[in-house]
Amino acid sequence: MTTLFTSYQLGGLTLPNRVVMAPMTRVRAAAGGLATPSMAAYYAQRATAGLIVSEGVQPNAIGQSNPSTPGLHTDAQVAAWRPVTAAVHTNGGRIFAQLMHGGRVSHPDTIGERPVGPSAVPAVGDVFTPTGPQPAPMPRALESAEVPEQALSYARAARRAVDAGFDGVELHGANGYLISQFLSSNANLRTDGYGGPVANRIRFAVEAVAATAEAIGGHRTGIRLSPGATFWGVEESDVPEMYTALLTELARLDLAYIHIEATTDEDVLIALRKAWPGTLVMNPVYPMGPKQTGKDEADHWLGLGADLVSFGRAFIANPDLVERLRGGLPIAPVDEATFYQGGDQGYLTYSPHAYAA
Repeated sequence: MTTLFTSYQLGGLTLPNRVVMAPMTRVRAAAGGLATPSMAAYYAQRATAGLIVSEGVQPNAIGQSNPSTPGLHTDAQVAAWRPVTAAVHTNGGRIFAQLMHGGRVSHPDTIGERPVGPSAVPAVGDVFTPTGPQPAPMPRALESAEVPEQALSYARAARRAVDAGFDGVELHGANGYLISQFLSSNANLRTDGYGGPVANRIRFAVEAVAATAEAIGGHRTGIRLSPGATFWGVEESDVPEMYTALLTELARLDLAYIHIEATTDEDVLIALRKAWPGTLVMNPVYPMGPKQTGKDEADHWLGLGADLVSFGRAFIANPDLVERLRGGLPIAPVDEATFYQGGDQGYLTYSPHAYAA
């Protein structure tokens, strides 16, 4: 019987369990998008996860969404990540870098120029800037000749990720960021080969993933998706058709996995599971919703055909989450006020379960 604690072969990696630490922005990077010793400690503390997926890492300078987030587009950033990946490996873990291009979800005060997107349609809501939240600006629509360069940025960052010691990468194709913007029916109003019908709107995602798989191997490449989600104002008018078409194209690339968020009806998600021939990582609870993923939700999705299950917020306050789940131990609550405040408080200050003497 498959359980959360059954091992799993993911490409060339043997995962000791099926618990995945989901990517979570923590804005603790140093100036220049550099990883820090505190980040090494944070990830190493959670190395009992079957797989860690890092916080979102910008693949190029214009792809940075939030201040104080790390990058993988300079030699200095690669060097800064090496102690992080080494710490995870020393503690027996495995870690993928999540490559996150923010697209229109950024601000000139953060990146020094107008953000780019598939079309000149601003995101909905306030974005983070060095001086606090500000309304999302009008992005500059990418010219047709510029789009392939942004797709290739993921592949270039993936090569740097492997050089930095990561076991692989996950492209962030979810939650209203650049790949998601191209998939969208309201953020993408293009009339060239990257917009309009489903076959065109999935093209950017397919090209970005294909370039990355070619650069580092499909067995080191995954993608995260949020079918039907409305983060930052994106809308998708044809979820089952579009995601079935996307998975059909991605299936040709022999990827490590797809990572799907529970952002649409369960029957649609089950159909996508059936349409995907490879490894499925399932995030069973709507991201940042009122409920957190627990063992019941994980077991439910293992029963529906998921191979691995990702946990987000529970990993913040529970560095020993795998053992807490295994032993039926209490899951400590997380202090949401410390999510993005910087520093080690609410980052390195959560302790493993204390057993009675």
